[in-house]
Amino acid sequence: MTVHVVHHTHWDREWYRPMESFRARLAELVERVCDQLDRGELATFHLDGQTITAADALAVRPDLAERVRDHAAAGRLQVGPWHVLADNQLVSGENLIRNLLAARRVATALGLELATIGYCPDAFGHPADLPRVLRGFGLDTALVWRGAPPSYARFSWRSPDGSAVVAVNQGYYEPEVLWEAASAPERLDAFRAKQSGRSADGPYLLLNGGDHLAPRPLPAGLAAVEGTLAGYFDQIRDRVPADAVVTGELRYPGDWLTFVLAGTLSTRLYLKQANAAAETLLESWAEPLTVRAGRASAVGLLRHAWDLVLQNAPHDSICGCSVDEVHRENEVRFAKAVQVGEHLVERALLDLGLDTRLAGDPVTDAAAVVVLNPHAAVTAGPVTVDVHTAPGHTVDRLVDAAGVPVPFELREVEDTPLFCADLDILPDTRDTVRHRIAFVGEAPAGGWTGYSAAVVAGEPATPDDGTPGRSVTRDGWTLTVADDASFTLVDSASGRTLPGLGRLVDVGDAGDTYTYDPPATDEMIVPVLRDARVHVSDVASRITVRADLDVPAGLTTDRSARSADRVVLPLTISATLWAGMPELDWTLEFDNTADDHRIQAHFPTDTPATTWRADTHFSILERPLKAPLGPLPAERGFEADAGVAPVRSWSALPGLAVLAPGLPEVQGIAGDRPALAVTVLRAVGWLSRPDLRARTAGAGPQVRTPEAQCRRTVRASVGVRLDTDEASLAGAAARRRAPLRAYQLRPGRSAPAPVGGLRVDGAQVSALKPAEDGDGTTLRLWNPTSAHTIARVAGINGSLAECDLAEAGSAGVIDAGADIPLGPYATRTFRLR
Repeated sequence: MTVHVVHHTHWDREWYRPMESFRARLAELVERVCDQLDRGELATFHLDGQTITAADALAVRPDLAERVRDHAAAGRLQVGPWHVLADNQLVSGENLIRNLLAARRVATALGLELATIGYCPDAFGHPADLPRVLRGFGLDTALVWRGAPPSYARFSWRSPDGSAVVAVNQGYYEPEVLWEAASAPERLDAFRAKQSGRSADGPYLLLNGGDHLAPRPLPAGLAAVEGTLAGYFDQIRDRVPADAVVTGELRYPGDWLTFVLAGTLSTRLYLKQANAAAETLLESWAEPLTVRAGRASAVGLLRHAWDLVLQNAPHDSICGCSVDEVHRENEVRFAKAVQVGEHLVERALLDLGLDTRLAGDPVTDAAAVVVLNPHAAVTAGPVTVDVHTAPGHTVDRLVDAAGVPVPFELREVEDTPLFCADLDILPDTRDTVRHRIAFVGEAPAGGWTGYSAAVVAGEPATPDDGTPGRSVTRDGWTLTVADDASFTLVDSASGRTLPGLGRLVDVGDAGDTYTYDPPATDEMIVPVLRDARVHVSDVASRITVRADLDVPAGLTTDRSARSADRVVLPLTISATLWAGMPELDWTLEFDNTADDHRIQAHFPTDTPATTWRADTHFSILERPLKAPLGPLPAERGFEADAGVAPVRSWSALPGLAVLAPGLPEVQGIAGDRPALAVTVLRAVGWLSRPDLRARTAGAGPQVRTPEAQCRRTVRASVGVRLDTDEASLAGAAARRRAPLRAYQLRPGRSAPAPVGGLRVDGAQVSALKPAEDGDGTTLRLWNPTSAHTIARVAGINGSLAECDLAEAGSAGVIDAGADIPLGPYATRTFRLR
């Protein structure tokens, strides 16, 4: 029986220490590893599957660069294939692709060869589309652990599109086996005995290392082989049982100490929302507009913005399960990425003749507005824009590019000093009146169109504060608010009545940043309606609700129940029906001043169901409806099934769908009226605790994290649809993720005529970006449905040469307008020259 030993470290860039504190230790580790490799004490060393470890260390220890390169060139030191070890479920598919692309750039810059194993064992579950992404980069193997089916030591893992990799299910944390030479033989025998129950024929993989640990050499005289992960996979590639096939996500209940840690889907939700916003800004706006404007000089800034987003992608970062200092830095990184992305959008629009810099005398007669559409299809939807006028003036009416009047609502009016400065604009501040207006606009595929706001002298109108009322009707839908601040929707066309939409449910949470844990004595609380006002215009019908959520202030001292002290959380909830839009727009805002609790918004259907569907990166998954929490474990080292699951942007029950990009934790709850529960807040105060009921062991250091209580303004937005067709939901989710944008143009500019761009029928656009090597543009198409489809591309000049996700190779040239077949959930990538 052979044990294949791979010396490694698992390096969380930031976790129970901030990044710079860990980096100082990382530099020491890299020097120590180089010394051990030089002396022959280690045959090889795996630097944790991510190039950022090498980049971080060499940034502060450039004197180690030559030694690192020499060991890597000799095959003794392995890095990659990732740039960072991301939580693969909480980031977009494009984020995963950019991660692997960034690793190639960093490895080239450092003079390193990338490892060829899809290494990601410590992620908190693995998404269904990971085999597809790995195969797109020529990687046909994956090392996984959390969430992998415990019964399989090796298996063939397939994405829903059919892409497959050879997967090994192996825990990465085994430092104690070889830590002490005296006990190593006995511990190694125990390790082999444990592994033989999973794969009796061997060879066995022992990952000799753990979190932030320097390696110990192999004790003399042991029957073990030192090697690499690639060497191990070469030995077992043909030893995967034919019936060991797993399709879809890996979120199976684990065996002893193999936790999925599902609570991380909702810990510090503000990070998930910030990540979704940054990804959308780069994927839907900055990259396509940079391509459209032909701004080759912007590639460096685009990569810089993506690097900032990627630095927040590791599981201990985006999952919110680090010390508070880490997540303050995360917010700063997201803010920086947004700053760069918005600058790129502004500059691209300027190159395209759309100057959004409001310099000069404020308008007194007309304000030009441009509405931009990031989607490759003609798109209509709600638009909100701030129009700045000179003092003593107001917006009188709005017309489209053809001069046709367009109804609008005045939402806000404010006297606002407006500052503007740029390379070609002297810094200046002008007094203005800001008018925030809302309307339903429409723009050509991949393009833009102009609107003109007539400005007249006079005092601004007062925004409509609404009238007391609890019901509105529009386009065959009637919406009524209940005493618990939930809404009943009546659809006259189908005769359906759906009560309880958006019903907020607050429960206690005695858990930590990893795990939701209801206290032994819990209390479920729902809001009490305080006031409701209706707003009806040609643009929208809306109910604005003020409600109170009277909740315990926290937990009792022994954490077994919710405290007797109470706080009232004043809620503002709105439900809007936009003209011509078959969707309920539900929003929530409140300041959280309570601790140790979870709030979910429930959206029940009126149709029996046993399963629910949701989108993931490039596929749709069907999951069983469950109880809110599975049975509590009776033995140490196990966790309960939390029932929640990661969702990219939409989830659906029969007859009801919710769109909630940025709110990735959703639960399909069984019952007489099956419901989708979207988590909008989870507030806890500990990184990890060893005394939970839902997880019977610690998952990290027992450190206080008071900022994980999320005492801040909480905002959530959910779309509700009755249409559950896959293609329709994919389009609606894309529009909700990246709605139409509008800008006022510089005073003196005219409203632009309609201008089209990229148009795609039969598929979604996943990426439109500058090619990695600078030669042309990368276009990625995606079929978001389970049916075969034919895509057609228009609005471009040139031909499409197919390539892989790594933007390598060429599988033939397709003329624009030609049929492009796409199988179920298929992605196809092209280079446009």
